[in-house]
Amino acid sequence: MQLSSSRFLRIALLVCVFASSSAAGPGTIMAGVSDAGADATIALILRDINNNKLDAALMRTENLIKLYPNFRLAHLIRGDLLVARFAPLQGFGNNAQINGGKLGDLREEVIARIQGYAKRPQKEVPRYLLQMPESQKYALVVDTQRSRLYVYRNDKGQPSFVSDYYISQGKAGANKTREGDNRTPIGVYHVTSHLPRAKLGDFYGVGAFPINYPNEWDRMNGRDGHGIWLHGVPSDTYSRPPKASEGCVVLTNEDLTSISPLLQIGVTPVIISQEVEWQSFEAVQNDRQALQAQIEAWRRDWESRDVEKYLSHYSPKFSSGDANFKTWAEQKRRVADAKTWIKVAVQNVSMLRNPGQQEIVVVEFDQDYRSNNLSGTTHKRQYWIKEAGDWKIIYEGSA
Repeated sequence: MQLSSSRFLRIALLVCVFASSSAAGPGTIMAGVSDAGADATIALILRDINNNKLDAALMRTENLIKLYPNFRLAHLIRGDLLVARFAPLQGFGNNAQINGGKLGDLREEVIARIQGYAKRPQKEVPRYLLQMPESQKYALVVDTQRSRLYVYRNDKGQPSFVSDYYISQGKAGANKTREGDNRTPIGVYHVTSHLPRAKLGDFYGVGAFPINYPNEWDRMNGRDGHGIWLHGVPSDTYSRPPKASEGCVVLTNEDLTSISPLLQIGVTPVIISQEVEWQSFEAVQNDRQALQAQIEAWRRDWESRDVEKYLSHYSPKFSSGDANFKTWAEQKRRVADAKTWIKVAVQNVSMLRNPGQQEIVVVEFDQDYRSNNLSGTTHKRQYWIKEAGDWKIIYEGSA
């Protein structure tokens, strides 16, 4: 075989695979983790091509096609390898009878797959997973820049990497702000329901899991739209290009089937980032402890019935429904006048940092409130924001 000038396959892609193989942290390839599936096989195929073992590469490619008959990218690589038996290739998709746009989609897909596969996490964790309560078994973290979804298990309070998958995002990229902009939102969300295949058309594949976009923070910032789901692909398709949806996060049907049993309706967080920010577990633990101290101070000051001290934990920009800080404070002062004692218990606390430069954490917990004239329990959601170095509550309401 001859493959003297297939620069895309032999140079660009192989750089993606091996560039970070000696780096520490999230750039290190982890043996034994996420080593099943199409991306692992593509990485081996490209390694064979790099070592000029083209017969072995062709055999792996044909086996990949047997597993995933609708995998267009694998068919294109197979075509290149067959052409290489007779003549040097001039580039990726050397003799493919497809238009330039579709060929470009496949180029983007193979780069996204191999970059994402090569740069999987090792010791570092997404800085968003500050605290997961025992009831929250798993968390999903999406990196739109790398077209990757990471699954983390709650291992006695410590996030533990389980697996990762190639995903497609919105046609216009990430950072959704309005209806119809074809962008994928950035933020902390939760799975809200499950829509099985029987209730959907074939376009959504094996099913869909809607998420709660727009959330409270989105609405406070004027973002709108609806219908953002995790979903599959049509039955005649294996995968879609990196930017192909109207804003949803799209997985292969096989991958969505793999993660579906892990998802808890109303519980599992889906954190979507422009690019995942990584930290050591120790750094995440320090951040968690600092915020825990502030939440405890808020709870304690509420019990003390010192209203001004209690209100000092709230941002001047606070809102909750129709209430702003001024109306909230007035209402809290009126309520406090009728209290002779207050007891507040906070349990099952979840703390998830919002992606981006602004320091915002979504805090959820079960609240047990008791006083001389009112008692009740609720599942509460707060947004804590860092202002002038101090944590303040900028939103509060029932979850």
